[in-house]
Amino acid sequence: MSLNRRDFVTRSAATAAGAALAGGLTAATATPAAAADQNQDESRGRGPVPFKASFTVMGTTDLHGHVFNWEYFTDSEYDDKAHNDVGLAKISTLVEQVRQEKGRGRTLLIDAGDTIQGTQLSYYYARVEPITGTKAPRHPMAAAMNAIGYDAAALGNHEFNYGIPLLRAYQEQLDFPLLGANALNAKNEKPAFPPYVIRELHLGHGRPIRVGILGLTNPGIAIWDKANVQGRLTFPGIPEVAAKWVPKLRAAGADVVVVSAHTGADDPSSWGDQLPYAENAGVTMAATVPGIDAVLIGHAHKEIAQRDVVNTVTGKTVVLSEPLCWGERLTCFDFEVEFARGQWTVTGVTSRLLNSNTVAEDPKIVKLVDAQHKKVVAYVNQVIGTCKESLSIAESRFKDTPIIDLIGRIQADAVRDALAGGQYASLPVLAQAAPFNRTAVIPAGEVKLRDAAGLYIYENTLEARILTGAQIKDYLEYSAKYYAQVAPGAPINLDTLTNQANNTPDYNYDSIYGVSYDIDIAQPVGSRIVNLSYQGKPVDPAAQFVLAVNNYRANGGGNFPHVAKAQQVWANSDEIRNTMIAWVKAKGVIDPADFYGQAGWRLVRAGVPVF
Repeated sequence: MSLNRRDFVTRSAATAAGAALAGGLTAATATPAAAADQNQDESRGRGPVPFKASFTVMGTTDLHGHVFNWEYFTDSEYDDKAHNDVGLAKISTLVEQVRQEKGRGRTLLIDAGDTIQGTQLSYYYARVEPITGTKAPRHPMAAAMNAIGYDAAALGNHEFNYGIPLLRAYQEQLDFPLLGANALNAKNEKPAFPPYVIRELHLGHGRPIRVGILGLTNPGIAIWDKANVQGRLTFPGIPEVAAKWVPKLRAAGADVVVVSAHTGADDPSSWGDQLPYAENAGVTMAATVPGIDAVLIGHAHKEIAQRDVVNTVTGKTVVLSEPLCWGERLTCFDFEVEFARGQWTVTGVTSRLLNSNTVAEDPKIVKLVDAQHKKVVAYVNQVIGTCKESLSIAESRFKDTPIIDLIGRIQADAVRDALAGGQYASLPVLAQAAPFNRTAVIPAGEVKLRDAAGLYIYENTLEARILTGAQIKDYLEYSAKYYAQVAPGAPINLDTLTNQANNTPDYNYDSIYGVSYDIDIAQPVGSRIVNLSYQGKPVDPAAQFVLAVNNYRANGGGNFPHVAKAQQVWANSDEIRNTMIAWVKAKGVIDPADFYGQAGWRLVRAGVPVF
């Protein structure tokens, strides 16, 4: 694997990382500058007029498998209300523009994680035609990022969704290091991935400037991908590990330190108090760890052009930026530096965002990945069954709808079949589901694979946990914090009814299939679930139920009560999405009468239905 590319020099010496996990890259550390080079250049920058220069570090994050400006779930060009465009092919055009403006030797390109999960393109080369094996294809994200010329990327939490072997195979295909200073080998607590890399840029002075790039990933991996990493990797906190490694980068000769971290700025955590580490720690790190010049963050899928954070130790300003996900934006950190008294100093940093919808796709990237793209388009357009009527998710945040009940029915059937004949076969089976994708539709008539996949857009797997009736009610009370409190008779505004007071995303709003209940939004959080019943009778708080639940929720994602500590009675390694596809194929026909109307939920105010 070549780490020496383009028209700048990487001055790094390799040391072993992740010895206990086969196939790992090596950690890159810088060698001291040659004394002769230093002496030769002392004469410049010693006088009253320092040598001044500039360079740009570009950054992406949360690409999530997007190479093209294409939506595989709808089999059409991607578009949203803001008319954003997505994909690495667009990013490539923006990157080339910046390189032409600044000079190729005056730019670097990095990523802050979550590259190999998120589209059917990336899924196909993880599960259908995986990149593991002796004759494995090149992952389309690796092919595109190599061709664009990335210099480093941080690990994201979704890099671990398909297991460590596939991640290692992806890592081996990259022409640049995959960094993770806080992804540690569980046995010896040493980095299992390269912690950092130092790149050299020649800015017209005799002595190149050395830019250290530290990579950090999200501690939540220990919860969200517990099945893949437990006993193998640990993930300590981002500020804590940065405090250890930033001085090492400086000691290794870095004149500039840029952190690429898969963490949000300072958003609330989705796991509550289950870990002692912050999920979104970008601002905390910038404020508390001295020696950082700029921070590229991600994970939160938000747009931050520039946020200035004053370091409490040094008083210096650290510039933080997050480009919007999926390749919709490209961050540019513009550095002003000067060489004086034998050393480089950062005199100014600003950041800006470039928008992908202002450029065309790079034909070089399109040609490179086109054959894989067409193969996946054919795959997702397979017909798997029919549906008697069109099912839309549009109102599922406010009403019990057949399309969400379809997810619940499929999950409940899978768990009931798995438990048949065993000691838990007599327990009633319930199922949680959330409105993941606001545009999902199961059409009337032919149903294609992409229709089912578009309804369940995450690679979650299915588990079965035992909860009591009281715990089910607690679970629903927690979920109902999704809604704002609205007094009886007050007007209903759908734009402010959800998400506002508690910052709860749609994927953390669960309904439960198999029971009936009302959610009284006139009441405060914690006192909203009324008339909870099972098969027409009030739920006994002491009764036992089996809850079919996805692994993200079962491992603590969203911090829902009870479920993470509940007894597990079954688990499946296949994605729920595939379970849904298999269910539709086996049934042949989706008929809402088979699963909708027997039980359900509704929003009320003082007993009066809202809708």
